[in-house]
Amino acid sequence: MSEFPDLVVSRSVLQGQVDLCGAKNSALRLLAASLLTAETIRLQNYPSELLDAQVHVRMLEALGKTCTLSNPTDISITEPRLGIDRLEWDGRSIRNTLLILGALTARQGRGAVPLPGGCKLGERKYDLHVMLLERLGAQVWEEGDYLCAEAPAGGLVGTDIHLALRSTGATENAILAATLAKGKTRIWNPHIRPEILDLVKLLRKMGAKITVHGQEHIEIDGVDGLNGATHSVIPDNMEAITWLAGATITGGDVEIRDFPFDDLDVVLAHLKAAGAQLFRGENSLIVRGRNCYPIEISTGPHPGINSDVQPILAAWAARATGESRIVDLRFPGRYAYAAEMAKMGVRHEIDGDMLKIFGNGGQLHGANVRALDLRAGAALTLCGLIADGETVITDAWQIGRGYMNFVDKLKSLGATVRTENRSAA
Repeated sequence: MSEFPDLVVSRSVLQGQVDLCGAKNSALRLLAASLLTAETIRLQNYPSELLDAQVHVRMLEALGKTCTLSNPTDISITEPRLGIDRLEWDGRSIRNTLLILGALTARQGRGAVPLPGGCKLGERKYDLHVMLLERLGAQVWEEGDYLCAEAPAGGLVGTDIHLALRSTGATENAILAATLAKGKTRIWNPHIRPEILDLVKLLRKMGAKITVHGQEHIEIDGVDGLNGATHSVIPDNMEAITWLAGATITGGDVEIRDFPFDDLDVVLAHLKAAGAQLFRGENSLIVRGRNCYPIEISTGPHPGINSDVQPILAAWAARATGESRIVDLRFPGRYAYAAEMAKMGVRHEIDGDMLKIFGNGGQLHGANVRALDLRAGAALTLCGLIADGETVITDAWQIGRGYMNFVDKLKSLGATVRTENRSAA
């Protein structure tokens, strides 16, 4: 990924208005759902410039789909070719290949995809995905660097799927695969998140019969086929939290439009307690940066705090004065970014599953740091906004995987930021 430039950030105060893009974590799932039908799927509020979305679109095209942008936020997915069930792919992989496998197996009876990639967040295995496909009657096996699955002659068969862990990806894959399975499927102990509900909404428009019984279970009555549909991607709640944290820690004043209030109740409550000055408009959130106090959070299933949020809140903790504690039980190995923050003067300690950050009021200094993953890159950018001197973030392409127009939006809010090809020099 050396062709992507580094990001250079200097101390800034964020002020102005910002619009949220469609959610990465929803858009990728909706793209996978397009494999369940030969008819046209049109996605609006679609974040076309996200690197992960672009990878996914190229994967769909390798499987015979045609993806057409009428503008940067409107994509139509059609299918001029039929019957491709093996994803031949030698580019960068993403974890969504598991959902591609589920959709291919459900509709075409078999599928083969590269073993999943994406952020390396501790041990992210795919045993739950194998289990759910096997429960629906498929045979699943590894073949070199590929994961393969084949349904019985009559197709997948509905069943009860018990998830030992509230896994977002496994819940999504079970939903996708069960929509075309024969009979009734019940998914017990699902992870009901905003992006999963968005996926369910699209599938219902396509003709799927899905009933969500809260966090207890999801019931799906399989159908013989699905039709096309038009759907608008939900706003990105992770982008919303990033701008909220950025406005607060820089002492800025930012209006975040189309803010997804209902998706972020718990994290908003924690940040209000930690000094966030938030004012709700009719369809926006106004953030006025004043105080920034230490936080104590633990990630967990929705409506709790998503694991993706905790690197962003680590930047908040660096700005605060005093000890903050972050516990990530889902991905306890997701603290590697703290060593990068330490290069900027952030004191920290890892104690088992807990990350302790000893904030010094944001007295940080610029440094050369590396974006180890998507959210780590965004968190390092926030630290750079409150640090003296310049912060150079290498592997900044990671940020582009999940934030659309990130640099342009920062500049529109008054940030001193630019891209340079330093690491390639």
